[in-house]
Amino acid sequence: MRRTRVVIADDDVLLREGLASLLERSEFEVLGQAGNAAELFELVRRHRPELVVVDIRMPPTYSTEGLDAAQVIRQERPETAVLVLSAHVDVEQAMQLLASEGRVGYLLKSRVTDVEEFIYNVRRIAAGGSVVDPALVQELVGVRRRHDPLGALSEREREVLSLVAEGRSNAGVAHRLWISEGTVEKHVRSILTKLDLPGTDDDHRRVLAVLTYLDSLG
Repeated sequence: MRRTRVVIADDDVLLREGLASLLERSEFEVLGQAGNAAELFELVRRHRPELVVVDIRMPPTYSTEGLDAAQVIRQERPETAVLVLSAHVDVEQAMQLLASEGRVGYLLKSRVTDVEEFIYNVRRIAAGGSVVDPALVQELVGVRRRHDPLGALSEREREVLSLVAEGRSNAGVAHRLWISEGTVEKHVRSILTKLDLPGTDDDHRRVLAVLTYLDSLG
């Protein structure tokens, strides 16, 4: 089976090497490692990877170099999947990245310690999906709740919405909530109707719709 080709960028050498080792053991092919944006661009343009894993903060200012690099890569090579790792939840920065369609993810570095879940999310992004850290979803939902939150939705619909916003499929939501996939489909249709959002089977568009809606309330 052909392995997904990956480039990793992080100024923390230990984390970078750890990620490379983890991905190599999980049937990915790590083409190279970078410690800054310039090195990342060089590797991406030379190797044309299918997936880039990048720290949101890198030298020289440790502000948004990784995020900026990810956005440039998406502009130059929109078919390249991008996973941004961050030490902290930053809603504004996350929304900038998630404005692009599919093959994109935003996860806290602490998620790497749950190896099985992390690899699942990486594979999901590489396959064309979107993954959003649950902490970011909760932050956005918190903003919503401070502004007359999701008043039209039932408690179960809120649970479904939160899981959908994490990037889970209907089957994934059903598994998490111990309900049938058909029930999830009904909840999703109801949520999209109540929030006046277009119904679609395209998973990453559902995620973007939910996140865009929540962000607009901030």
